[in-house]
Amino acid sequence: MTVTTTPPQTAIAIPWWAGNARLTELSGRLLGAHVAHAGLIVLWAGAMTLFEVSRCDLSRPLYEQGLILLPNLARLGWGLGNNGAIAQTDDWFAIGAIHLISAAFLGAGGLFHALKGPERLDRTGFFNYRWDDANKMTQILGIHLVLLGLGAWLLVLKATTFGGLYDPAVGRVQLVSDLNWDLGQILGYFFGAGGRYWLASVNDLPTIVGAHAWLGAILIGGGLWHIVSEPSAAVKRLFIWSGEAYLSYSLGALALMAFVATLFVSVNAVAFPEAFFGPRLQIGFDRVPYFFSPDGALTSRVWLANAHFWLGFFFLQGHIFHALQAAGVRFGFGQTTPATPNTADSSTQSTQEAAA
Repeated sequence: MTVTTTPPQTAIAIPWWAGNARLTELSGRLLGAHVAHAGLIVLWAGAMTLFEVSRCDLSRPLYEQGLILLPNLARLGWGLGNNGAIAQTDDWFAIGAIHLISAAFLGAGGLFHALKGPERLDRTGFFNYRWDDANKMTQILGIHLVLLGLGAWLLVLKATTFGGLYDPAVGRVQLVSDLNWDLGQILGYFFGAGGRYWLASVNDLPTIVGAHAWLGAILIGGGLWHIVSEPSAAVKRLFIWSGEAYLSYSLGALALMAFVATLFVSVNAVAFPEAFFGPRLQIGFDRVPYFFSPDGALTSRVWLANAHFWLGFFFLQGHIFHALQAAGVRFGFGQTTPATPNTADSSTQSTQEAAA
């Protein structure tokens, strides 16, 4: 009888510039990187808001000035008067300052976990996890879904209770009290029955806010289900359970959201009012797709549509790259290695063959 065991994979040295890949097995350091990353995002949002406030000319439309954040604050009703015109910039300044202060706390937390805190989180506590622990990974997924659902409900509360939203149908900020709860109509947009622009065919604010109310409920319900349940064996076999696989799934989701945002900002004048973002766009093709305004102006809508398209494109490339890596492809060495086992809750797997 002979026994053959598959040799273990050779560890691949990860250079310092590879970022979070160096921290795959250091959960405490990875937490620090995530918190610091959040701090950088919030820092950019706050600093860019204050930069745009400092350059904003209230005598000109926002979309003519190359601004990308202030139009988004305006559509949420911030800084506008009763007549829908920009009344003051104090709200915008305060929002930017709050983001800068928040970024400082997030940065401090990131530095603590990256430099001072434990390299690995408590192996027995609530925050313990293993990449191949499907139950824990779906719990983390559930927590993220609940947070996304709460974010959707925050928009609903802003629209219905705390000041309202800018409604281009009436040209002013108002509370949205008559939400469209027709789930059949809302799902019709998802399945393409609402018009030629898919989800972006929605043409009234009550439907947008009502859809966010339903979306929040679905996300929170699904999140709670993932927190309390464990994936079945059939589900476990569908996925690769590794850190790189989760990165690929996340990048794929980001790419999808970026492309949906590109569609919305290009053609939808309800969620992105023309008063703040400029005329709706057309699509052209010159070796690559691009989005342009009919009058040829570089409006806020043009900047946002093209930026989201290219972000989605590169997110998609990252998704494909990391999905192949998770499946065993090693581009840097021009060869493949055995794929990560497609079963969860197992960190190693050996193949034995016996012959008499």
